Amino acid sequence: MRQRQLGKNGPQVSALGLGCLSFGGMFGPTTEAESLRALDAAWDVGITFLDTANRYGEGISETVIGQWLKTSRHRPHIATKAAFSDDPARRIDNRPDHLRAELEGSLQRLGVDHVTLFYAHRHDPQVPAEDLAGTMQRLHEEGKILGYGLSEIGPYTLERCHAIHPVMAVQNEYSLWTRQPELGLIQRCASLGVAFVPFSPLARGAFGTPMADPATFAPKEFRTRIPRFHPENWPHNKASLDAFHAYAHQRGRTPAALALAWLLDRAPHILPIPGTRTADHLRAWAMAPEIDLTDDDRDEIDRLLPIGWAWGDRYDDHQAATVERYS
Repeated sequence: MRQRQLGKNGPQVSALGLGCLSFGGMFGPTTEAESLRALDAAWDVGITFLDTANRYGEGISETVIGQWLKTSRHRPHIATKAAFSDDPARRIDNRPDHLRAELEGSLQRLGVDHVTLFYAHRHDPQVPAEDLAGTMQRLHEEGKILGYGLSEIGPYTLERCHAIHPVMAVQNEYSLWTRQPELGLIQRCASLGVAFVPFSPLARGAFGTPMADPATFAPKEFRTRIPRFHPENWPHNKASLDAFHAYAHQRGRTPAALALAWLLDRAPHILPIPGTRTADHLRAWAMAPEIDLTDDDRDEIDRLLPIGWAWGDRYDDHQAATVERYS
């Protein structure tokens, strides 16, 4: 698989990472064996960058990765995250003691003494960005992390943190149906030498094969709260998605691979992290870095899915409450 650099001074990693959210059951029931097969398949196709978090299945995702590391000689670059709190009065916590304790728990579950990348899963508005960067700098100096990142932030927080200690990566949602990072964040990452890591690059399964179907979502699954899947919006979104899926098949590509190829084509510092818990789904998009888009491809994709085509917001109000806004 083609490689990309994880930030200005970071390591070379696979152009696609593997998002491990679904190992924790966020998209339906799964088993450890199924997740381990997905990890094997990822390594077999050249994926060397794994993305997880302490909240994915309340530690299950990290534990599965740790089990995989114990039973193999593979040594991928691992990114994990922390910031969410169980304190109802403080949903996000960037204080040093909290981040340090959460990182120690992650390292224990993963069975490693350091991770390549440690994100603040959200920015805590009660902690100045400069203080957050200082905490991350100390963790770096202690050898517990090779670099740090920020997630769901605006360009202003990136600038403030980067001025204290260089940021390795920013992880925000970005895909053909979520284009907000184009309003300055991707450009600011490029100018600072920071990797931009799109999460949900396949639009919560909308670019999957088969396409996500809201009628099949479990009653409490988090996608049921996303307005774009609601009955008043989904038929409009599905019509546009159907046209894109048809174009991908016409070009001999899976919709997922073409959607990821579009992201990779946007800029060389972009490293998407599609997620799956199954080896078969992974193989459907693993060839995306080998796809070179033509001008005709770009024009047709822009025609089928122009900026702002998606009906509904990407989060409901509760989900959006912890996200920094900048436009």
